[in-house]
Amino acid sequence: MLTTRHGIRPLGAPDLDAFLALARRDPVVNVFSDYRARTTNLEPRWLGGEVWGRFADGELIAACHVGANLVPVEASVDDARAFAERALTRGRTVSTIVGPHEAVRTFWNGVAASWGRPRAIRWQQPHLQISGPPAVEPDPRVRRTTRHDLAQLYPACVAMYTEEVGVSPEAGGGADLYRARVLQLLNRGWSFARFDAGRLVFKAEVACATPYAAQIQGVWVPPDRRGEGLAVAGMAAVVDLVRAEIAPVVSLYVNEWNEPARRAYARVGFQETARFSTVMF
Repeated sequence: MLTTRHGIRPLGAPDLDAFLALARRDPVVNVFSDYRARTTNLEPRWLGGEVWGRFADGELIAACHVGANLVPVEASVDDARAFAERALTRGRTVSTIVGPHEAVRTFWNGVAASWGRPRAIRWQQPHLQISGPPAVEPDPRVRRTTRHDLAQLYPACVAMYTEEVGVSPEAGGGADLYRARVLQLLNRGWSFARFDAGRLVFKAEVACATPYAAQIQGVWVPPDRRGEGLAVAGMAAVVDLVRAEIAPVVSLYVNEWNEPARRAYARVGFQETARFSTVMF
């Protein structure tokens, strides 16, 4: 049953094929939602939320992942307005709105008056991807992390998150949950790092992956080792490892003002393909 005049309803397992076909319109930009659909079968108990679909003449034309992250999928400005109207009927339950700029901006304009003041808004984040070999020599010392690395890896993940987001992931009693997430990525073989004399000097993780693409998160070098090219060679190694063993295209998005990171990714061979925006509460 459609629940609003806009033709929106929650999706479920019977809609999985239609949703995956929708995500495949841009499988790199939509990698997060595609990954979540594949790993949850669109079942709310596994999603920790819902995926809303918008239909026209019985065809799925846009979607919106609504969990801890709210992520528009192939949503036009009109679709984003419709999703915002639906969101207003239930209040804010998400901690982040993230995705293609126009859809996020339109959705946010529709809910801003009711959802409260965000902690941060980051407009126009370059979305980058690479589908071939890196343009620079990979760092041969970058490798997958193991549980033996956790004493170095976990504090580095906390430091990266705090620097990037502006609040510690351990705040409010979140340490156990965040440690579990770090371990989950490590156990999947999605965590990569370089160590010098036992000290972590570069790290990055795969946040999500599908048969089409993998999205990188958590790229970090300790402040006292920055400017040495560790991120450039390290990311080149991550690109090689991910493309060989996880997915053929590697993507990420970066803050527009982070010029050092943007220069590093450009040297590796990443190219901008879209603009994202993020609203954080």
